Amino acid sequence: MSPATLYGLGVGPGDPELITLKTARILAGVDAVAYVSAGGRPSRARAIADAHIRPGVSEIELVLPMAVDPASAAPAYAAGADRIVAILDAGRDVAVLCEGDPLLYGSFARLLAHLDDRIGGRHRVQIVPGITSISAAIASSGHPLVGRLEPMTIVPAPLACADLDAHLGQGDAVVVMKLGRHLERVRAALARAGRLTGALYVEAASTEDERVLPLSELASAPAPYFSLVLVPPVRGAR
Repeated sequence: MSPATLYGLGVGPGDPELITLKTARILAGVDAVAYVSAGGRPSRARAIADAHIRPGVSEIELVLPMAVDPASAAPAYAAGADRIVAILDAGRDVAVLCEGDPLLYGSFARLLAHLDDRIGGRHRVQIVPGITSISAAIASSGHPLVGRLEPMTIVPAPLACADLDAHLGQGDAVVVMKLGRHLERVRAALARAGRLTGALYVEAASTEDERVLPLSELASAPAPYFSLVLVPPVRGAR
C-alpha cells in the first residue's frame, strides 16, 4: 500500500473566510476529516471548515471530556489516533482540523504525540499553518500591539499567579490566552502590575459574536475559552 498523507490543517480563528487557500484545496481532496469536540458541544473547527468539506467523506470526532486534568483526555486522543491510522493504512488521506494554528496551543499537537508512534514513518505528515486568534484579535483592536524591536510574550491564563506576575512585570507586550474561569485571576494580576488600564479584552475574534472592550469595563463572570487579553507594552520599560 502506498503511503497516505496526514494533514494538520489550521482553519483560522473563526471567520470561515480566513481559511487559507491551501487548506481549502487540501480539504477538497482528502478522504477523511478528523476534529475535536469538548463537553458535548459541536466542534468549532468543523463548523469553520464546513463549506470546504466534501459530502460523503469519512468523519472522525474526538470527543474530549470537560476536565481540568489534561491527562483525562488521553484515552480520547488515543482512540482517535487509532481510527486515523486505520484510514491512513488503507491508503486514504486524512485532514485533522484545528482552530487557529495546529501547533500554537492547538489540539493537533497533542494528537500528533499519539500518532507519531502509530504511524512509524509509514505515512507522510504535512502541517498547514492557520491564522491565529492572536492575529485576529489584534486586527479587531484596530491598533498595533508591537512594533520595530518590541518583544511580545504569549501567556496561558492558567499559569500560577507568581508566573503571571513575573511575565507582566517585565513591561513587554503580553497576550493572555485561554481566559475562561481564570478571568478574575488575570484581571487581579494586571492590577497588581499596574497594567489594567490599556488592557483590551477580545472575545470570539473575527466571528459574528466578537466583543472588544477594555478589560476594566468587562463584567465579572467566567469568560469563554475563546477569549484573550491584549496588554500593550510599557514604553520605555527597557
